[in-house]
Amino acid sequence: MAELVFPSLPGLGWSVMKAPRFASRIQKAVSGRELRIVDQPLPIWLFTLTFPILRDKHDTRGPAGWGGLYDELRTLAGFFLQMQGQFATFLFDDPTDDSVLGQSIGTGDAGTTVFQLVRTFGGFVEPVTAPNAVTAIYFNGIIQSAASWSVDPATGIVTFTAPPPAGRAITADLSYYFRCRFAEDSNEFDNFNYQKWSLKQLKFQSVIGLK
Repeated sequence: MAELVFPSLPGLGWSVMKAPRFASRIQKAVSGRELRIVDQPLPIWLFTLTFPILRDKHDTRGPAGWGGLYDELRTLAGFFLQMQGQFATFLFDDPTDDSVLGQSIGTGDAGTTVFQLVRTFGGFVEPVTAPNAVTAIYFNGIIQSAASWSVDPATGIVTFTAPPPAGRAITADLSYYFRCRFAEDSNEFDNFNYQKWSLKQLKFQSVIGLK
């Protein structure tokens, strides 16, 4: 079954929080010298969204309300229920961080046929394990036939039918998702007026590895 994509809703408000989190161990001696060990070299991305307005057309306690045909409440709550809280993973399209052009993914050596999609965020290179679409792949800036490569949507691994020639810079144009799960098993939806609900905080986090 294909992973579901987090719904885009007009009720999303500001601000949107996004925070990378690593895991490190630090042992500090009496002298002040430190021994640092990285347990988690890739970040977990933490997202916090707020929804000041979620309309519910199914609320019929009064006359036809301003909600009209809008149904953001049940769209969002239903999505959370489908994920069974923290259990299942989903795909999140971060509109500020969802595509890259001419991204370097490796250099050919005339033997390797498998390369991992990545994206560069500032100076940090991170694997893309949930690609949305790979629109083009290039060797030294020359576009390659789409029949000569394939992409695994569950891992972001590109496989070529023949090894890229030695020394050829391999680049890609791609869009991508963050594979995430909800951070909690419960959420509180506030019915503050007729056909009007809100959700003060919706937290979820990226997951490393397969879904």
